[in-house]
Amino acid sequence: MMEAQKYVWEGAIPLQIHLHESEITSLPPPSPALILAPRIGYLPLLLPLIKPYFSSTLPPGQDTLWFDYKGLPLKWYIPTGVLFDLLCAEPERPWNLTVHFRGYPSNLLIPCEGEESVKWSFINSLKEADYIINGNCKNVMNMSQSDQVELWRSVMDGNLDKYIRSSSKLKLGTVTTAEADMVGQVKAGKIPVRLYVWSVNEDFEDMEDAPEVDNWDQISYINRPLEIHKEGKPCSLVCSDYSSNFECNYFC
Repeated sequence: MMEAQKYVWEGAIPLQIHLHESEITSLPPPSPALILAPRIGYLPLLLPLIKPYFSSTLPPGQDTLWFDYKGLPLKWYIPTGVLFDLLCAEPERPWNLTVHFRGYPSNLLIPCEGEESVKWSFINSLKEADYIINGNCKNVMNMSQSDQVELWRSVMDGNLDKYIRSSSKLKLGTVTTAEADMVGQVKAGKIPVRLYVWSVNEDFEDMEDAPEVDNWDQISYINRPLEIHKEGKPCSLVCSDYSSNFECNYFC
């Protein structure tokens, strides 16, 4: 189990990030930035790496970092690995993204005030996970500020050992040895799952022929108890483990 967790936490996606042409103010235009992004991370957290690279060519104005993939604005609160799995049915390496520092599409994306917004989105996901498992979110609400910061930093730094130490205080879905002995077997813990469902209205044989996601209306998410039935046909379920939740995309 520990080995599997370590494998997930060390996962990364090579990104090739292009500055949008409307924001290029110098000639020749800058080359794309090449970054290895953690799968469990979030795109806005790449700002300290990306902004210095493009700073010499940016127009004046206030930074409002956001990304798009083939014109589709990317939701910043979805982990990078989940976005990649969801939008690249046939994996693209490196993953070519466009970065913007101006013109935030507030009609399509909720506001993001940098790391603090990402942190609180993460904490709210923990609260959801706690509620699903325990019927309340007291474990998260009762965490001290320092424990919350330590847990968040472990995700920011990709430090699995620190995360395990911090998250053990939450007791989300854990089963003690005594509980297992009482029933003579290991009890299955509850796992909060958020399914991202990609609606496809056409047939295709290979994933490389899958239509592109060009609108977030094609994606819905489910975080309630779910049974999957598909007329006896096998279905694929692709999951990325992050914190106490699993973010998943599902397609048949």
